[in-house]
Amino acid sequence: MARLNIEHYRRLLATDIDDGKRQTILKLLAQEEATLASLIKIEKAEKSRT
Repeated sequence: MARLNIEHYRRLLATDIDDGKRQTILKLLAQEEATLASLIKIEKAEKSRT
């Protein structure tokens, strides 16, 4: 889901939007990228245990 959200936010940023919306989308994008990084880290840790 995080990957889909990231793609969606990047598409939105490529459109003509006002600065307020752009700042909100940038914040949401950063949050989703952090979430994805955490999920990848957890996934790698779980794989290394097996």
